[in-house]
Amino acid sequence: MGERGRGCCPPMDLMRSEPMQLLQLIIPVESAHLAVSYIGDHGLIQFKDLNAEKSPFQRTYAIQIKRCGEMARKLRFFRDQMSKAGLTPTARSATQAITSLDDLEVKLGDLEAELVEINANGEKLQRSYNELAEYKLVLQKAGDFFNSALSSAEAQHREYASNQGGESLETPLLSEQETFADPSKQVKLGFITGLVPRDKSMAFERILFRATRGNVFLKQATVDEPVIDPVSGEKVRKEKAIYHTLNMLSIDVTKKCLVAEGWSPVFATKEIQDALHRATHDSNSQVDSIFQVLRTREMPPTYFRTNKFTSAFQEIVDAYGVAKYQEANPGVFTIVTFPFLFAVMFGDWGHGICLLLATLYFIIREKKLSSQKLGDIMEMTFGGRYVIMLMALFSIYTGLIYNEFSPVPFELFAPSAYVCRDPACRDATTVGLIKARETYPFGVDPAWHGTRSELPFLNSLKMKMSILLGVAQMNLGIILSYFNARFFKNSLNTWFQFIPQMIFLNSLFGYLSVLIIIKWCTGSKADLYHVMIYMFLSPTDELGENELFPGQKTVQIVLLLLALVSVPWMLLPKPFLLKMQHDRHHGESYAPLPDAEESLQSEANHDSHGHEEFEFSEIFVHQLIHTIEFVLGAVSNTASYLRLWALSLAHSELSSVFYEKVLLLAWGYNNIIILIVGIIIFICATVGVLLVMETLSAFLHALRLHWVEFQNKFYEGDGYKFYPFSFALLDNEDE
Repeated sequence: MGERGRGCCPPMDLMRSEPMQLLQLIIPVESAHLAVSYIGDHGLIQFKDLNAEKSPFQRTYAIQIKRCGEMARKLRFFRDQMSKAGLTPTARSATQAITSLDDLEVKLGDLEAELVEINANGEKLQRSYNELAEYKLVLQKAGDFFNSALSSAEAQHREYASNQGGESLETPLLSEQETFADPSKQVKLGFITGLVPRDKSMAFERILFRATRGNVFLKQATVDEPVIDPVSGEKVRKEKAIYHTLNMLSIDVTKKCLVAEGWSPVFATKEIQDALHRATHDSNSQVDSIFQVLRTREMPPTYFRTNKFTSAFQEIVDAYGVAKYQEANPGVFTIVTFPFLFAVMFGDWGHGICLLLATLYFIIREKKLSSQKLGDIMEMTFGGRYVIMLMALFSIYTGLIYNEFSPVPFELFAPSAYVCRDPACRDATTVGLIKARETYPFGVDPAWHGTRSELPFLNSLKMKMSILLGVAQMNLGIILSYFNARFFKNSLNTWFQFIPQMIFLNSLFGYLSVLIIIKWCTGSKADLYHVMIYMFLSPTDELGENELFPGQKTVQIVLLLLALVSVPWMLLPKPFLLKMQHDRHHGESYAPLPDAEESLQSEANHDSHGHEEFEFSEIFVHQLIHTIEFVLGAVSNTASYLRLWALSLAHSELSSVFYEKVLLLAWGYNNIIILIVGIIIFICATVGVLLVMETLSAFLHALRLHWVEFQNKFYEGDGYKFYPFSFALLDNEDE
């Protein structure tokens, strides 16, 4: 549905799916066909099957569906015949004049019978033509054989006549009269000509040799001309979809009205009502359709309005699981966080420009490419063109921060702050550099590249940066769980899930992030590994030279106690409070039905135990598993973000290897041929490994970080998509 309906509804909450409503439509039979057709033009309702207990053959419109299927078969037959003849279908001018389905059925039947007869006559004519063409080729080749044999015989005859005066070794031992006098010595020769496929000529020759016991003279010639054997070898689809939908509607006892139920976005109410009124008017029905909203506890489908830019990011989230109705949508944050985390691993502004140029090709030609049938890989790449564009832009940004251009550094923003220790710079890569100017204004100073301390410096920088990014994204996930609990009015999740999780995560890894920032700001040489390990093993010991701020030991003891308290806080209270809630409502047979929107929101989050047996042990074990999973996951997820550092290092080192061991090595030979070969190898390695394999690797790792480390903090993903009845979706489906 895309952006449809945006003008007729209030500003939407980007984090929540569209509010849905369950509709009941009572439509007169005479206007039902047009009503469903008009609704399908807009794609507004996901109809429910009210005849699920009936087989397809027991439904009201089974005969109409069969007729539409037969007409669809005829149209496919026409399309195949047109493609075989090299014709392209034109506009729907032929079918626009036919307004009645019966007239169209008759017209298609006549055209099919006529085309079948034309095909039969065409096949007979083609077969006769091919047979005559074969005869012509046989006569031509056989004539060539006999003409050459006649010329050879005449030459031999002239030679024999010239030598008749004396005996020759080639003179026949028997005269012609003697040969014909004895019938037993007569030799009868025959011949046969024909065409044999070239790939079967050797097999044919062996068969002749065996059949005649070698008494055969075979002569063959190649036929250059190809010889062809006779070949043995919009829509009516809308109507079929309409009748399929009508079969999902139930008919009332008077058989004068059809009853439909289905989900629809709230903003589409007016459009649906207008479609029903228009169908009543166009069908000349005397009774208008009835439109009413039903109250239900059933979970509605999830529908997010997207466009060509945001749809690919939403698909990334939906591949993990469709959001539950009104659940916070990670797709909003994925638009920024996904390409950024990819760029942290891929950071190289030269490679980023290459990705951007490739993506711009798809974006500039998207209208033409969208109408073509692409291969699987190209189709997937084209669908994610805007994702790749943002990945490329963020890669350029992080590449500028890393100061890497495959992998040459540049002084883009200012001269380097460092100079060599001696004027000749002989020891620049061994002894090191001295600072002579102000700090480089943006990103890594280019002088770091190529020095002895480059790898330790970049390792420390990227590893600590990975931890900061990971803790920030995990905190975002926990904060979103709070907004979910607040939106669904679930106070238990607020007090016994959000708060203890925030305390546990930030008491340990949030504190580590603060220490990293303090160390960067102060230039301290404190060992953070030592600080975090002995925070657990010996929390009361003095920190000594590892102390980063006054009172650090006291702060660590408090944080450690908070982390220990948060574990039973997550585990124990919630199962007992759920048991108390169940006991308080136990024995109530009926309860007033709440308002529709309130009911949907409460049902979306609360487990509806109803009057089923409350299994306290099952709830407690589930909470125990959830607590253990979060505690262990907090450690493993933080470590998982170190992949940002690892893949960034791998990309940088591979770039250096290809540049130094291929391109510079080939340049050093001072040979144009070696240089050209080196450039070709460098380009192939850069494209194949760094721009294809590394891109795919970083994409998959960013995907995992979003699905596991980020979304499992708040995202349930157990909803189902909103699939409205829409004619626009028929073009993407197989008939």
